[in-house]
Amino acid sequence: MKLKQFCICLLFTAFAVVAGAHLADAQSSQKDKKAGGKPMGGKPLVVFVTGDHEYSGEETLPIVAAELEKNYGMRTIVLKAYPDHNSEKNIPGLEALKDADLAVFYLRWRQLPTDQLAHIEAYLKSGKPVMGFRTTTHAFNFPKGHESEKWNAFGEFALNAPPGWGGAAKHTHYGHNSSTDVTVIPEQAKNPILTDVTGPFHVRSWLYRVLPDYPTKGSTWLLMGKSVNPDKEAIENPVAWTGTNSFGGKVFMTTLGHPEDFRLEPFQRLVINAIHDELGLKIPKEWKGKMDIQVPYREAK
Repeated sequence: MKLKQFCICLLFTAFAVVAGAHLADAQSSQKDKKAGGKPMGGKPLVVFVTGDHEYSGEETLPIVAAELEKNYGMRTIVLKAYPDHNSEKNIPGLEALKDADLAVFYLRWRQLPTDQLAHIEAYLKSGKPVMGFRTTTHAFNFPKGHESEKWNAFGEFALNAPPGWGGAAKHTHYGHNSSTDVTVIPEQAKNPILTDVTGPFHVRSWLYRVLPDYPTKGSTWLLMGKSVNPDKEAIENPVAWTGTNSFGGKVFMTTLGHPEDFRLEPFQRLVINAIHDELGLKIPKEWKGKMDIQVPYREAK
């Protein structure tokens, strides 16, 4: 009898241990999930949204995406204007933003339909991180009075940049025959995004003027640009910054992005570092090597 009671006691103890282990696993699983129920141990999804007439973003960024998948443990989706880069009114697949952990934009003067804009708006309102290149300061170009005219200010409300080209901000550049010397802002030399981004370095991008009112107040300037051979009197301007946008999302923006810029190791490191930082990941300790990016520049239409 005593032996039977002892066996029953052991059995209940075993059940209790197993049940406790399952409960601990369940609690651990809950802690390991992000908002939206994604396991933190899973690969983050970076969605690239491209569509520009001039800088071949739909060719440079897929190479970056492939590098992220091959060497940095990420998943990527690259969306492109259809049927080609000059198509201003269609970027299929934007519903992918619903599952994105980071959205990276390289756009220029698009006029997307409201159903496609809705996917971008939903992403922005989620407060997730946003990254932008160069002409994304003027990502949209809807006519005055159009129902989507507010999107012309995408640069400002999403990326802390000027709200479109020209206008009250006088957003402009210093001529296609100019180029830019880039230096690290001394106070930001130890910023993780600038890990191994040694300066000064020279880029083909002609300098964008964003000062005096942009980047928006509260942004952190990382890199400064000085125009070389400008077509008018030039001042130094920030060419990369971070911050928080009007939706509470983390921002990284650079006004660089000429395809020849992507050939430079300091710029490549900046991009890889910034993507990790935007995702809340540690900057890679080991650089996986320079990417071979040989993409041509094309004149805007």
